Amino acid sequence: MKSYLAKPEQIQRRWYLIDASDQILGRLAVKIADVLRGRRKPTYTPHVDTGDFVVVINAEKIKLTGRKEEDKRYMFYTGWMGNEKYLNVREIREKKPEFLLEHAVKGMMPKNRLADRMLKKLKVHAGPEHPHTSQNPALLET
Repeated sequence: MKSYLAKPEQIQRRWYLIDASDQILGRLAVKIADVLRGRRKPTYTPHVDTGDFVVVINAEKIKLTGRKEEDKRYMFYTGWMGNEKYLNVREIREKKPEFLLEHAVKGMMPKNRLADRMLKKLKVHAGPEHPHTSQNPALLET
């Protein structure tokens, strides 16, 4: 029996739309990472990007469980001595709410160059509007 290996020119890419309002951050990030990698397709091949495009709307309304809204902190470092900053989820949500979901999905992707190409297929928008209506994204049930 032969093993099937997907070829990049044979891949059919689809667009999916996900509404992140009232969704839990980590659980939603797992589902998005699976679609981006192509894990939901029967043609999944680990070393080939077989995934689909994902458009996420309402990223500002995503939820976290427990006390993570105040306790969870993200570190940013400029490279200069003494210039490391810590921001909690509430502060990041005010400045750039898309970062929370992008960061969570990036952490669930493989740590290689292929993951960089997969992450470019993720389009996160803070509000309910998105510029990808011409691609006719199908609603992905989460």
